[in-house]
Order: sequence, then structure tokens, then C-alpha cells
Amino acid sequence: MQSYRITADEAKARLISGNEKYIQSRTLSCDVSPETLLRFSESGQKPYAIIITCSDSRVVPEMIFSAGIGDLFVIRVAGNVMDSHQLGSIEYAAEHLGTGLIVVLGHDHCGAVDAAMNHEPDGYIKFITDEILKAIGDEKNEFRACCLNVKHSCDIIEHSLQIQRDEEEYGLQVLGAIYRLDSGRVEFL
Repeated sequence: MQSYRITADEAKARLISGNEKYIQSRTLSCDVSPETLLRFSESGQKPYAIIITCSDSRVVPEMIFSAGIGDLFVIRVAGNVMDSHQLGSIEYAAEHLGTGLIVVLGHDHCGAVDAAMNHEPDGYIKFITDEILKAIGDEKNEFRACCLNVKHSCDIIEHSLQIQRDEEEYGLQVLGAIYRLDSGRVEFL
């Protein structure tokens, strides 16, 4: 295991600061110059946080946290649900890239949560909504359901044996957060 470049607390502070910058900004820019691309191509990635978030096109972690190329290891799946694929990706980033903070970033007005609460989807979508239903139970309040869904994903990550070892041995942290679509603000749970 690589040692963490920055602590989980430092990574969280960087996310909070980046989100505040995002909220205050009217436009965002990122250095995508040929020199920057070459530097990351040659030196590899060193993300300071792992973000598991919804596939919703309005939720873009690199923008929300004012991050650049190589800053975040982002895993996107509708409803920010967990399965073996996401857990494997998380373990890779924590173990091999030395990333010490995992954030499950849900959002309000989530279509996947709405589908689980108010519809009976079929096909592959049902795999997602069934997992969300496990998380939210009979909850009828959409925002509380989104929070419960984030907490459920955090719990699944926390129960991964490798994550438990890394938390104990290296100080890895798992946090939940909600992104507010109307304001751009991230609230850590």
C-alpha cells in the first residue's frame, strides 16, 4: 500500500474549499494545456479523494469541487449504489494510488431515488432501484431518502474487509455527502 499523500481531513478541507470556490464562481476553467496533459501522462495519477457519485449529468465532481486533472478518482453509477465493481475500484484507488478519503456524493432530486420510491421499473434499472429500496425502506421524504441512500452506500463500503483494514491501519475515511442542485453546495452528512 502506498502512503497517503495527504490525510483524509486535509482532503476533506480541500473538497470544502473547492466547493466554496465553485459556489462563488460564475465560470470555471481547468488547465488542459499540452504540458499538463503530458505531465499527467508521464507521472500518473495521484488523486486526493475518491468520489462515488450518481451518473446524473448535473453532478460533475471535478467542477463541484473546483478540481483539476488528476485530483479526484471518480466512480459514477446511477443512484450512487454499490456493488463489487465499485468496491473494486475504491480498493484500487485506496491501495495503489494512496488516496485516503472516500466520499459517497448523493444529490437531491435524484431520478434513481424517485424511481425507487414512486415507480416500478423493470430491466436492468431494477437492480439499481432494488438496492435503493433496501436503503430507504418506507421513507416518503425525497431528501431524507437521498440521505439514507448515501448512508447505505457508505455502510457497504465500510463493511469491505480491505477498507476496514485500511481505515484501522492507515486512517482511511469514508464520508457521505449530499449535493444541492439548486445552490451547488455540498453538505457532508
